[in-house]
Amino acid sequence: MSASRRSFILGATTVALGTTAAAGRAVGDTPWPVTPACSGHETPPAMEGPLFKPNSPETTDFVTPGTSTGVLLDLSGIVYATDCKPVARALLEFWQCDQNGDYDTVGFSLRGHQFTAADGSYRLRTIVPRDYYGRWGRRAPHIHTQVQAPGGPVLVTQLYFPDNTQAYGRNFAELNAGDALINRACTIALNPPVSGRYTGRFDFVIKTRGDR
Repeated sequence: MSASRRSFILGATTVALGTTAAAGRAVGDTPWPVTPACSGHETPPAMEGPLFKPNSPETTDFVTPGTSTGVLLDLSGIVYATDCKPVARALLEFWQCDQNGDYDTVGFSLRGHQFTAADGSYRLRTIVPRDYYGRWGRRAPHIHTQVQAPGGPVLVTQLYFPDNTQAYGRNFAELNAGDALINRACTIALNPPVSGRYTGRFDFVIKTRGDR
């Protein structure tokens, strides 16, 4: 990440990956089943990878004519501090490959950043990425993420998909098992698809400015 971009992030926000939603909580108008409350444990970090691009657009919608043929995914959740309080104005940056396993290295397709609402919530309209073969071997489908609370450290991580995910005729269980970099603690909670469209949830737990 460039110095100017990281400086912007530090002045704005922090986020880390973590647990699933609080019991009975809903984000926006999407209901969620009863899940464990925030554990207070920071979301595990992961490598940034070589394909991050600074200065992405601010957006909550990655679906364009070029990506709309992918399996649609509405991802949402809450960004928590380690004391389990929601973090307002946390900065989240997402980037991922498309339905063919390709990253946009020229423009900003499937790339963007956003800020959490006052209740710590975020929402991203995107697609399920495909697996691909890279410098670290076969990568299971994943979404790269950076999260930061205002003035806090940057959490860099990757989000993965459950073994029973159905997309592009791929065997997600086999792909997940073969990915040497996967962290199962960073698995998105998916609801069953409706008309071929998934809704998923992932809550982040991150360090804030006061954490050491």
